[in-house]
Amino acid sequence: MKRYGYIIVLILLCSYTNAQTIGDALRLSYPMKSFSARALGLGNSYTALSDDAAGIGYNPAGLGFIKKLEVAGSLKYDNFSNTSTFFGNNTEYSNSNTGISQAAFIFPFPTMRGSFVVGLSYDESNNFNGAQSFNGFNNGDSSYIQHLTTTDIPFDLYLTDDNGITKIKGKLNQSGTVLEDGNTKDFGISAAVEMYKNFFVGGTLSIVSGNFKYNRDYYEDDTKGYYDNDTLAPGVAYTRDFRSFNLNSVLDWEISGYDFKLGMIYQTKFARIGATIQFPKSMTIKEKYSITGSSTFVGNVVNELNPDNYSDDVEYDVLTPFEFNLGASANFLGLIVSGEVGLIDYTQIEYDNPRGISLNDIQYLNKQIKENFKAVVDYRVGIEYTIKELDMRIRSGFFTQNSPYVNDPTEYNRTFITGGFGFLIDQAVSVDFTYAHGFWKTYGDNYGVNVSRTFQDVTSSKLIASFNYRF
Repeated sequence: MKRYGYIIVLILLCSYTNAQTIGDALRLSYPMKSFSARALGLGNSYTALSDDAAGIGYNPAGLGFIKKLEVAGSLKYDNFSNTSTFFGNNTEYSNSNTGISQAAFIFPFPTMRGSFVVGLSYDESNNFNGAQSFNGFNNGDSSYIQHLTTTDIPFDLYLTDDNGITKIKGKLNQSGTVLEDGNTKDFGISAAVEMYKNFFVGGTLSIVSGNFKYNRDYYEDDTKGYYDNDTLAPGVAYTRDFRSFNLNSVLDWEISGYDFKLGMIYQTKFARIGATIQFPKSMTIKEKYSITGSSTFVGNVVNELNPDNYSDDVEYDVLTPFEFNLGASANFLGLIVSGEVGLIDYTQIEYDNPRGISLNDIQYLNKQIKENFKAVVDYRVGIEYTIKELDMRIRSGFFTQNSPYVNDPTEYNRTFITGGFGFLIDQAVSVDFTYAHGFWKTYGDNYGVNVSRTFQDVTSSKLIASFNYRF
């Protein structure tokens, strides 16, 4: 392969979906739990509750409240919708998936006093569903072709002279699509004990596995004939009358790792206080990336990149930051009110242990993380009311995921509103349903800074059905 530096490839693959090239590590660090209908319905404000199988992922100390064997499972539907504004044009695009988000078994053991409970689980800890489409005429004096002259791509497509200089100076229609798919899955084992009367402590050790696929198709077209009389590669007659440039970037991850969470809950007559520490996750990324591309001239003359020259396999580790959560809940005659705060310092994200990547590239990314990320405090609240005559529980919630980027405005924070209901029969069988609606704004640069920028309005819709049975 003709290597021109992994950092250039990372820019090609990632600069579009984020303003910086550090979005890959951030993708693994967002705390987006959505595998339990009851917990999500309460706005993920579950740190002080967690008294069912979902506690394995939220607060393992809550398992100490369970007195019977429990089996649980959840099915989820996730839809990501994105409306992009690009040089005055609005384009909508979406992506969705359906799958099992939780399966768990809880085993309480007989004790002389207090409790000792063990749990086994599968949880979908994060979902990478994403989409975007854009199309508009860039009347400025810039193009992706110019941006790529630091690489061999334009030269190999006969878009430059022998010195790598191109006559393309903008005035092109720019369009493209991005699709993202994948998730991470936690296979966890948990234990909880009542160390003292009404004081519970628990921990969850998880093996993490998953995948992520990213596919970006980008086009620049001379729709107004600005280059009809230009020969882009001197001495090559068929490079006269440039028509179109296409670049396709594909990223494929295999993810593996582990994490550990420690939690506690103290219960009074009407209230609970809970806290958790999510220790840094160590993730190993086995990455395959490839770039294909083409240029088209008048008469449908097409030049294509040799994919063998623009593909490779690399490997590296990502360490996510500590996450601290503190919550409280109160129960008044069947009305449960819950609230919590979470602290994450995203500057602690770190790339480590590169294989097939230069150490300088990794150090550059870590420096960018320190300079562009910040610590954030997220808020989550929820309310649930039990209608005893109907064995029915209704609930609603609200939570935020604040943007980790320095100087981002508040509209870039992810905001979610949730609502749902369920039936609890004889304290043994529960069936719950929840809908969550999220919305936020973001932007992406196709290249450079604010010369080919998309402004995006994102909505996320999640529907979860959960089943719990205690016997």
